[in-house]
Amino acid sequence: MRKKLRVAAYALCVRDDHLLLARWIGDDGRPEWTLPGGGMEHGEDPYDTVLREVEEETGYTVEITHLLGVDSIRLAQARRWGRGVDRQGLRLLYEARVTGGELRPEIGGSTDMAAWHPLTEVPELNRVALVDVGLTLWRERPATGRVTGARD
Repeated sequence: MRKKLRVAAYALCVRDDHLLLARWIGDDGRPEWTLPGGGMEHGEDPYDTVLREVEEETGYTVEITHLLGVDSIRLAQARRWGRGVDRQGLRLLYEARVTGGELRPEIGGSTDMAAWHPLTEVPELNRVALVDVGLTLWRERPATGRVTGARD
């Protein structure tokens, strides 16, 4: 089985009891809300990754205010002809504050929309588990920077 590691950085932006989310279109074509962010480019610092990804996906520039924690997931995927991929995702989650820009959708990327959602309505959204991980880190601020439980 082939092994693949993806390192990514995401922002949790809360303003006036609203959470900034980007709508991601999965491989199955089903849209799900996620935190703005994404994969690190080779040689890129994760701090710079999250700044770049938030701007690409939402139109906003942000200031990082806190490193909330790290989340790791692992998923084995079957492929054609019996070949599989053992995927691991290492995700750094930052708290961020919007400092400029205007809300707009990403053009030609992995997301098609960005929007602010009331925190009280987030549980009703079709969302990836990373949103819940990020909100738990933001609310609880565990000393370990780690949440156990929900995974996607």
